[in-house]
Amino acid sequence: MKVRIGIDVGGTFTDAVCVNSETFELIGYLKIPTTHGAKEGVSKGIVEACRKLLEKYHISPDDVSFIAHGTTQATNALLEGDVEDVGIVCVGEGAGSYKANMDTTIGDIELSPGKYLHTEHTYLDIRSDQYDQNAERTAEEWRQKGIHAVVAASSFSVDDPGKELSVMERMTQNGLLATGTHDVSKLYGLRVRTRTAAINASILHKMIDTATMTEESVQRSGVTAPLMIMRCDGGVMDIGEVKKRPVLTMLSGPAAGVAGALMYEKITDGIFLEVGGTSTDISAIKNGRVMLKYAEVGGHKTYVNSLDIHTVGIAGGSMVRFHSGGVTDSGPRSAHIANLPYACFADPSEIVDPVPVLFCPKAGDPDDYGIIECSNGKRFALTVSCAANYLGYIREGQYSYGSKESAAKALNAFAQKLGISADEIARQIMERAANKVIPVVKELLNTYELDPKFISLVGGGGGAASIVPCVGEKMKLKNRLCKNAEVISPIGVALAMVRDVVERMIINPTDKDMAKLRAEAFDMALNAGANPDTIEVVFEIESEKNLVRAIASGTTELRTKDVMLQKKSEEQLRAIVAEMLEIPPADTRILATTGKLYAIEGTTTRKTLFGLIRRKSHPIMLVDEEGVIRLQKAAGELIEITVSNARQQLNYIISRNSSFDSGECLPDVFVFFNKQIKSFVGMAEKQQILSLALLEIEPLPEQTRIFVLACKK
Repeated sequence: MKVRIGIDVGGTFTDAVCVNSETFELIGYLKIPTTHGAKEGVSKGIVEACRKLLEKYHISPDDVSFIAHGTTQATNALLEGDVEDVGIVCVGEGAGSYKANMDTTIGDIELSPGKYLHTEHTYLDIRSDQYDQNAERTAEEWRQKGIHAVVAASSFSVDDPGKELSVMERMTQNGLLATGTHDVSKLYGLRVRTRTAAINASILHKMIDTATMTEESVQRSGVTAPLMIMRCDGGVMDIGEVKKRPVLTMLSGPAAGVAGALMYEKITDGIFLEVGGTSTDISAIKNGRVMLKYAEVGGHKTYVNSLDIHTVGIAGGSMVRFHSGGVTDSGPRSAHIANLPYACFADPSEIVDPVPVLFCPKAGDPDDYGIIECSNGKRFALTVSCAANYLGYIREGQYSYGSKESAAKALNAFAQKLGISADEIARQIMERAANKVIPVVKELLNTYELDPKFISLVGGGGGAASIVPCVGEKMKLKNRLCKNAEVISPIGVALAMVRDVVERMIINPTDKDMAKLRAEAFDMALNAGANPDTIEVVFEIESEKNLVRAIASGTTELRTKDVMLQKKSEEQLRAIVAEMLEIPPADTRILATTGKLYAIEGTTTRKTLFGLIRRKSHPIMLVDEEGVIRLQKAAGELIEITVSNARQQLNYIISRNSSFDSGECLPDVFVFFNKQIKSFVGMAEKQQILSLALLEIEPLPEQTRIFVLACKK
């Protein structure tokens, strides 16, 4: 049996999981303390977790087909200012490089309050007879100042990196590490590109040393699968790419949980909440894809694509603040930071004659956090998990399930002091907690235009049951917890796909432009470790920015999971859609199928004016043969096309579903064939949709069944 290993390095614990490569079922997991003090750093814990996992579940190193880890090292280095000074070489040609020289003089970058990345700057004229000597002199001067990493920057290097490559070669020859702005982004905007490259260079030495040490240690353990590292956009890349672009591992911690939600839970549209003990990370998933944004460091924009994740200071371990009238707040301080056990996780016999006390967890904190002190000398924190267990939000078998009796003892102690019921205190605790999460969920729903009728709140992390059911109840949204929610992050690491992104600013991109961008993204995923037979490329276009983004993803090995498919009958598929829409199965029908994907339409009825008027709607869902809903739309027109008539038919259905109230408003268009769904959403020009769609369709065999779904806006 082949297995996939995922390791998630947290600040306190390192979690490791082992997943069946064929079925994606969890075989087992373990948790060990994260190693910070060892000379090998976090790499020691990664290797130790791998070794113990193999021993515990009797797995041969030869059976490991994939191994990856997520790390907070880059993020921590930046937050703590544990970075190297960086030299920036602007290379140009004569007086025409004045603006480039200004744009690349970025000074010191504030990483976090009081923590700075220091940069030195120089200009080299590539046409000068003294170019080589000047480069060598610069390298020597910087070495004497303790600078060992250099950024090469030039205008328009995204189109022609020749000047940057020339500087990088000379700096490397003189013993310095070098990176180019073209390595970190293909976008114009030299200042932001230089800033991103400088951040990348500042952690090059640290990340290269750790990556090399970890890779060698894993290989010595007998595992021959290449070691992969989690990226901040939810994908993974190999060690070689980490040594070039370690900045892409920044903020990768929260990305692991979202990757797990996508691959393990197969969420189509939803809000994912990863709830720990101290904070909750909240992100949106739309049409089976994560939502991206540019990461910021110290308030400065970079060109690093990371997941759009919002963090709020509430979670299962959040302590409770009180005033004379009841609960003031839930959080942000957690019981973990205060080094106190949760009351609900104590045996009821341990809570003896509890006395409510107001407490200051850490110096500088308010002194109104509620704990109980017992006559046997034990102290316990009152937390959100205590209230959730007391009110029945957490079910037996879930990770944060505790003793309702113990929670009641703690709550009753405060109830007697405040003169209100334990029930009311518990409700106030949950109300304060939910009110921190709900505005973020609403913002994501609005930003990404997610229909509340079709989405679910999905919870992961050890504290998920303490937060998600309550928020779902208050927002009247479907909600559920991930399977094995407490280890969804390392599962996400284990199941993550190799991923790379190429972005370019192109005005009115042509078919040739798109084909070139596709090939470039494909090659980057290939270089990052993906098997070429598994790579798929999808496009996103932000017309208002003239931005075209090609996202390539694939796996390191050819998966045989299709052999293990648990196919469902057409009746079962219709029942799944009916349950989602809350209608009888008789009100659903299959519109079309590729054999692997099914387009299923439902008929729903909404009553208005006290039931006097009934309005029918016909939502459409694309469901795969395993019963996973891959796409859901409130309405749309579906047609079948062929390879030979694709352009004509696409033109027809786009025109039929466009509106012209204030200029042409194009529909959202989806093309599906075999088991693939291609999305052409957010395009401003019909020609863009046609170009991208034909790029996907024209290579297909003539007999392929191809369908187009157009949804009016």
